[in-house]
Amino acid sequence: MTDVLPQPDCSLAAVCEPLERCCLDRLEEPGGKRPANTGARLWGRVRSKLLRQKLDPQTVETKNWQTDVIEMNGIKVEFSMKFTSRDMSLKRTPSKKQTGVFGVKISVVTKRERSKVPYIVRQCVEEVEKRGIEEVGIYRISGVATDIQALKAVFDANNKDILLMLSDMDINAIAGTLKLYFRELPEPLLTDRLYPAFMEGIALSDPAAKENCMMHLLRSLPDPNLITFLFLLEHLKRVAEKEPINKMSLHNLATVFGPTLLRPSEVESKAHLTSAADIWSHDVMAQVQVLLYYLQHPPISFAELKRNTLYFSTDV
Repeated sequence: MTDVLPQPDCSLAAVCEPLERCCLDRLEEPGGKRPANTGARLWGRVRSKLLRQKLDPQTVETKNWQTDVIEMNGIKVEFSMKFTSRDMSLKRTPSKKQTGVFGVKISVVTKRERSKVPYIVRQCVEEVEKRGIEEVGIYRISGVATDIQALKAVFDANNKDILLMLSDMDINAIAGTLKLYFRELPEPLLTDRLYPAFMEGIALSDPAAKENCMMHLLRSLPDPNLITFLFLLEHLKRVAEKEPINKMSLHNLATVFGPTLLRPSEVESKAHLTSAADIWSHDVMAQVQVLLYYLQHPPISFAELKRNTLYFSTDV
């Protein structure tokens, strides 16, 4: 029997690969006649089973792990599953961690590195622009979970082999590592404090009022957050310039990154909505629209934003 443990961000290819490798190994055995693509077809059955379970109200309500086995052409996949509500799965856990980069305040990382933008962000962006900017579905297609975790460990350890590892790694894993970094920040890049104001600003109907509000909100961000956001913004614009090749429009990129960079705090969510489904439908579209607004905006200069403005620094 083949044991496969899918990770939360695991792609279809990541799971099919070990299954297919197992099938190929068996084919090399005397008398092996297993059909090709057994791994992909088997995992397709697993996904169908998971979907049926997810749609079953009784399954969703239970808090216990459920085990199932699916067999095809002599290969068995045993998997366990339980469902966690979206508000819990998106919950950011406050961290006092001061070493590494994942889960550490961005102000702590930039101060330690004596940089304006975290090293991990700069290196991942550089690698994507070097050899992944024309990759179809870049940032939308998940990388292999084990590769992403390996890169996370290397960046956290500040290993001297980071650059070599990046050059050899699948580009979707590098893109996934960048997304994971922002997702694991103790608070979103655009901060918990300003979240309600971003939601109000993007809803304004008057273009001039919206412009003033959205620029003021950027000026209100702590410097490390603002500089990193502007750096990422210009990178995503360059990715979107290759849309005819990579199929990633500004809207597609905003859909991928919006809910990661801008998300309500746990307190904010509980104060306004009680249903996890309501939280998702109410907020996600607005989060996407906020990022899309800045992506569609003419280039934004840090120096221009700060010129002749009062800036109140806040701890991140």
